[in-house]
Amino acid sequence: MVKSGIRERLNLTNLIFILRGLAIGLITGVVVSLFRLAIIYIFKLFIYFYHLINQNMWLLIPMVFLSFLMALGIGTLMKQEPNIMGSGIPQVEGQLAGNLEMHWWSVLWRKFIGGALGIGSGLFLGREGPSIQLGAAVGQGFAEMTKHTESERRILIAGGGAAGLSAAFNAPIASTLFILEEVYHNFSPLIWTTALASSISANYISLHFFGLKPALQMINIQTLALPQYGHLIVLGLVLGLLGYLYQVVLLRATDLYNILHKIPVFYRSIVPFILVIPIGLYLPQTLGGGNTIILSLVDSKALTVLLGLFLLRFIFSMISYGSGLPGGIFLPILTLGAIIGATYATSMTVLGILPAKYLTDFIIFGMAGYFAGIGKAPFTAILLITEMVGSLHHLMPLAIISLVSFVVVDVLGGAPIYDSLLKKLIGQNEIDLGGKKDRLETPIFAGSKLENKKVLELDWPENSLLITVRRGEKQLIPHGETILKAGDTLVLLTEHQNRANLRTEMDALSGFESL
Repeated sequence: MVKSGIRERLNLTNLIFILRGLAIGLITGVVVSLFRLAIIYIFKLFIYFYHLINQNMWLLIPMVFLSFLMALGIGTLMKQEPNIMGSGIPQVEGQLAGNLEMHWWSVLWRKFIGGALGIGSGLFLGREGPSIQLGAAVGQGFAEMTKHTESERRILIAGGGAAGLSAAFNAPIASTLFILEEVYHNFSPLIWTTALASSISANYISLHFFGLKPALQMINIQTLALPQYGHLIVLGLVLGLLGYLYQVVLLRATDLYNILHKIPVFYRSIVPFILVIPIGLYLPQTLGGGNTIILSLVDSKALTVLLGLFLLRFIFSMISYGSGLPGGIFLPILTLGAIIGATYATSMTVLGILPAKYLTDFIIFGMAGYFAGIGKAPFTAILLITEMVGSLHHLMPLAIISLVSFVVVDVLGGAPIYDSLLKKLIGQNEIDLGGKKDRLETPIFAGSKLENKKVLELDWPENSLLITVRRGEKQLIPHGETILKAGDTLVLLTEHQNRANLRTEMDALSGFESL
């Protein structure tokens, strides 16, 4: 009797999910760290091959043959499991929204091999998207093997995704916020505590593999003087315009491959695998996701070199991603942003408008602003760059430039890039998920049409039932006279296959469908 009374007084739900998140993070940390190591060693091997070819050009023939074999091998993996194509973040977002369903083990091992080969070969792809999908697969596998409910499974998938990004970039706080802001769109305590626990434990494992040094640690960082803050507005406008251009081109990149009718969809990676060879022979320093390029920009570069580098990275990243290869756009976006920032700073220095000492700072600003505009996730951009660079000197400038870039893309009609990629994916890949019951949690923001309304005054979507109103730490059982307030989280019951539609209908009911 005493023990049961203690259990009733103690709320162990958050603690239990934190412990589960820690376990998922530890597993994900090992998986993603091994994934990163595989990419590093494969990349070093390819650089060595290019060095040998420059000494003996006849070795170009076996190199072309090897590239064909790799493209065919990865293509076969994608044909067997189409959900490993591309970044992986849209797939995870679709899975959490209820649009898609995946077999975790099939995705896990194929994404690991296909991503390591594609990214390690020097193509302009990032490791972060695949890392998120690998972590999400670990979370899903953990949930299914421990017999969790659908709603609990999504929490663990989200935690695994956060852990994957944390292990990829050693940025646990930003990784948690990215999953909440960009992928799951839910800030309930159970979600963020689980994701944070997973991120921390995954980062702990990753630090044992790669050390305590921040992923993009830079020297010669200055505190931007207040008279120079006008540059943040100008650069933010430039980043927003170029970010919108990036969105438009990326969303059409896969369509350009339709010109190649004779090449099957899953084997289009032959194109970037062949085109990357001359880049590897003559410009090997430009290969890969771009972290080494970002660090090299702190050394003064000529404007023509920076512009050429931007065009090369922009065009070939589209060719790489458009082929459907298992690789991300996260790091390539940061690389392009860094180049834009360096180009702007160098131009202003040449004109005598900006002191040369601020070059490194504008590289950092460029990364944050470009990602904030393209991803429409300014908070993630601010925290991510802060953690990756390892400096707190730039919080105010990062906030300004991220906000300006975000507003420019928003005014032009740009949507979050991963949402747009998900919509495109759903059109090709939506499946029937069966009639299982599921829950949807949706917050009430300030200014929502739901704010200060009684439950009985609202026209609730069909095939749904409001079962709980979460207000702070309290769980309210709603009735017709319950008044909804800003800050509440509504918990609705629906069919599993109807969850995504219900989210859309609830967004429309709240008046925030355009956000």
